Formats: sequence, C-alpha cells, structure tokens
Amino acid sequence: MAEKLPESEPMRPSFREWCRLVIFEADTPAGKAFDVSLIVCILLSVVAVMLASIESFMDRYGHILTALEWAFTLLFTFEYLVRIWSVRNPWLYMRSFYGLVDLAAILPTYLSLMLINAEYLIVVRLLRVMRVFRILKLIQYLESSRTIMKALRASRPKITVFMFAVMVLVVIIGSLMYIIEGQENGFTSIPASMYWAVVTLTTVGYGDIAPQTAVGKSLAAIVMIIGYAIIAVPTGIVTAELTKGDRSTTTRSCPNCSAESHQDAARHCYRCGQSLEGSPL
Repeated sequence: MAEKLPESEPMRPSFREWCRLVIFEADTPAGKAFDVSLIVCILLSVVAVMLASIESFMDRYGHILTALEWAFTLLFTFEYLVRIWSVRNPWLYMRSFYGLVDLAAILPTYLSLMLINAEYLIVVRLLRVMRVFRILKLIQYLESSRTIMKALRASRPKITVFMFAVMVLVVIIGSLMYIIEGQENGFTSIPASMYWAVVTLTTVGYGDIAPQTAVGKSLAAIVMIIGYAIIAVPTGIVTAELTKGDRSTTTRSCPNCSAESHQDAARHCYRCGQSLEGSPL
C-alpha cells in the first residue's frame, strides 16, 4: 500500500508581499483595518487644516495644529514610500489616479516651507477617502461611476463644440454690450463686458455690472432667456449618452437594409421597418 505523502504547507507570503496585500487590498481583516485607520487619519488631518484657517483658533492652538500637520504628513510620506516599495511595478502606481492623489496629499506641507498658504492645499487629501467604496465593497457605485465616465468621454466632442459656440456667443454679446452701454455705465472694456455676459448667461447675476439703457436691458433679458436654454444642453447630451449606454443590443442585422445594433426586444428594423422575425442572431 502506497504511503500517503504529507500535505505541503501553503507558502507564506514574503514581508514585501504581505505589505502589498495589506496596503492595496481590502479583503483581509488587516487590509480593512489599515484602510479604515488611513481614512480616519485623512479626515483628522483635513479637519486640522480647516481649524488652522480660523485665526482665533490658530492663535490659541497653532503649535498643536502645526505639530499634528507635520505628524500626519510624515505618516503619509512613509505610507507612500511603502506603497512604492511593495508594489510590483512602482511606475504604474505612481502614474495611476490614486498614485497622483497620494503624492498630492503630502506635497502641500513641504511646499509650505517655500510658498505662503500652500498648506491649505492639503484638502486634496479628501480625494483619498474615495477608497471607502473599496472597503465597504460598494462595487455597484464603482460600476456606476465607470458608466458616468464612459458617457462623459463619449459626449466630449459634442460638449466641446457646444462650449466653443458658447464662447463665440459670449464674445458677440460682450462686444454688443460694450457698444450699447459704454464705459460710463460700467462696461469699461470688451473683456469686462464678456465677464458680464458670462455671469448673465449662466444666470448667476452678481449685479456688480448692470445695463442702464433700455436697449441694454432688453439685450440682458434675451441673454437671460438664452442662458436657461443653454444650461439644459450639456445635461441632455450626457443623458443621451447614459441612455445609449444602458440599451442592450444584439448582433442581428436587418435582412432588407443590413442595419445592425438592434435592441433585444426589437421586432422591426429601426431604419426601414422591415420585420426582424427569423433574422439570425
């Protein structure tokens, strides 16, 4: 009778691999604990920066807030270096979205040694809290974000053309208001008039510059109405792309006009009306 071979013990990961699993994965208790602790530190560091912008609070607890900020920065710097060391391809991580965010989270404190008020840029650390979706395993939200990004990329050419048309419209309206109102009514130059056109077209209406003549007010009313119509255009473009992305299509082609990409439940061709019954899948 053949002897039973002893079962081989599973190989334990190296320390470098263990660090990678803990830092980059959230499927283990250690990984979840690390990410939760990291998010708590991020939130505390952002709160400290916000409190530091309050002058009365800074006068009383400035030394404590400064010490906390440098402590968090050194902690995040160490974590960033460990991420680079533990990952198999450091350059890919450094160029990724989260890699750039992790780098941006530590740079402001060091830049504050050379630039005034640069430390307030630390609020970009809040972007790192997006990892909470991975910790809570909210995959459906991540999938939804991918759908939205795909729709935005698909609608980019249309939105680009639309924005160019809006810029042309702003120049024309600004030039008209400069001619109609003139410098005596606050429209001191065409760029200043373009600023008024943008504020009015977006229905913001600061009121720092306002037309005084009847013709200028009439043009302003037209611009306001156009603004309401313009606001809906980008929304409609993106919504159309989102709807298009949600449609489930097949590879069936029309036997009459050879049109493709028909929906699952389609019985007739969307182009010529030919019946699709019996057409090959």
